Amino acid sequence: MDTILKMLPLLIPILLMDIALAAAAVVHILHHPHYRFGNKIMWLVVVIILLLFGPVIYFTFGKGEDE
Repeated sequence: MDTILKMLPLLIPILLMDIALAAAAVVHILHHPHYRFGNKIMWLVVVIILLLFGPVIYFTFGKGEDE
């Protein structure tokens, strides 16, 4: 428990950046209808369930071209 408290100043900014990236991914998914792979529901599940890596996976592989 003491180790977690010592690492807390590092973990809080990482957690906040992760939440902000996930929120940006969810907003992008809801506003853009084009995806390279999958559909809107699949990407929402990936981003929300895999909170740490889901947004990165979406922006790398799922984000389609804007028309």
